[in-house]
Amino acid sequence: MSAATRMSLNVYTVREQWNLREAIEGCARHGVPAIAPWRDKLADIGVEEAARLIADNGLAVSSLCRGGMFPAADAAGRQAAIDDNRRALDDAAALGAACLVLVVGGLPDGSKDLPDARRQVEDGIAASLEHAREVGVPLAIEPLHPMYAADRACVNTLAQALDICDVLGDGVGVIVDVYHVWWDPELEAQIARAGERILGFHVCDWLVPTTDLLLDRGMMGDGVIDLPQIRRWVEAAGFEGYAEVEIMSAQNWWKRDPDDVVRICLERMQTVV
Repeated sequence: MSAATRMSLNVYTVREQWNLREAIEGCARHGVPAIAPWRDKLADIGVEEAARLIADNGLAVSSLCRGGMFPAADAAGRQAAIDDNRRALDDAAALGAACLVLVVGGLPDGSKDLPDARRQVEDGIAASLEHAREVGVPLAIEPLHPMYAADRACVNTLAQALDICDVLGDGVGVIVDVYHVWWDPELEAQIARAGERILGFHVCDWLVPTTDLLLDRGMMGDGVIDLPQIRRWVEAAGFEGYAEVEIMSAQNWWKRDPDDVVRICLERMQTVV
């Protein structure tokens, strides 16, 4: 299978130009075989309509983004997060998604206790796992770059994510997102350790300079990440799924014609990934 035919379009790559219906139709038009919806876009048209459109256009669903956000300042907040993740799992199952991506959450309001936040993450995933197994959708922990430890994800390396997987067992795995893990000196070893627990592979690039730590991701090949090397490690570990292109780019790619964006993504998948 060629790199282009293994591409999934994460809808965040075109979130400012297309709604979910348009993104589905765009994938079909350009021959992109898979899509990764976000829940806000999914809510706009409803799960049943989205599932119908995806099936009618012959697309696979590489993931649903996102669940997680487990830490909270009180028990009610923690339970609300668990309840929300159950709903996300139901939606993922209805779409036939390969996994539910977990952006696990950072420090609760007013807290500076990072170890406790990480314990809350493990507890929240554990509390969600039975339902994940019931609906047949694995939970995929996405470690985020350490710059997000306070507000978005206190799990910041593949090693931390895999430690949680070791404790919790079947039904939970990891996402390898190059934007978040490319810098890690243990990356090769941890990808090998992950093995079949790799549930997703997300690609973009790290620009130098980066002008916004959230919304200035680069198109593959425009930055400093050794994408072919990481792809080889992921494939050697046994991952055979889709490579999700996930580019959050408020000042560049979100302002371009979305058909051009998808076309360039396909080209770069062939030439630099």
